[in-house]
Amino acid sequence: MKRTILVTGGNRGIGLAIARQLAELGNAVLLGSRDLMAGENAAKSLRSLNFDVEPVHVDLNDAAAIDDAITGIGKSGRQIDTLVNNAGVLHEKPLLELTDAEIGDSIAAHLTGPLRLIRLLAPNMIARGYGRIVNLSSGWGSFAEGMGGPGMYGVTKAALNALTVRLAKELPSAVKVNAMCPGWVRTRMGGDGAMRSPEEAADTAVWLATLPDDGPTGGFFRDRKPIEW
Repeated sequence: MKRTILVTGGNRGIGLAIARQLAELGNAVLLGSRDLMAGENAAKSLRSLNFDVEPVHVDLNDAAAIDDAITGIGKSGRQIDTLVNNAGVLHEKPLLELTDAEIGDSIAAHLTGPLRLIRLLAPNMIARGYGRIVNLSSGWGSFAEGMGGPGMYGVTKAALNALTVRLAKELPSAVKVNAMCPGWVRTRMGGDGAMRSPEEAADTAVWLATLPDDGPTGGFFRDRKPIEW
């Protein structure tokens, strides 16, 4: 069945690979990006392959912009079945050296922005009896792996993991919410020396975004396998 899927941070890297793979499966993809022109260019590149992809301006630092984006999607007649919270930021500084803006940026990208989107979209998912929410997290935000993320990155990814667990307890089983770690990926954030391609990293997100009715919820995955929090 064709689903409508919103992917944040979809204009490059892992997000673009997720958008492409979901579109290849026949889904309608709303490609969210903070930079609207970058999103339009990315969507155009996928539409040239005859995929159903439309750009959407989604700035996780701006609550009003998030609200406007979802309102605009609703007015277009689209109902979002699946949300992939992929957008992220990395400020490689110790906590005590971060500016207020950098701290706020990390919290918005990894916690309050995703939560606002979920609050806006989950009620309709519940009403329709179907929903999939995928939170792009990281082993750098895992206590089991030593909370290795620098500065606010690991802290806010840990918060995103906690949000995933809490939501799984509150949402009905028809609306599945899971977190995943893509690994060390060759993106602008991960650098050229990373071990994995964006396409490889996207696989688990696509799997979670298209889970069957008996699929898991409230889990943390890498390479489609559960990992420790």
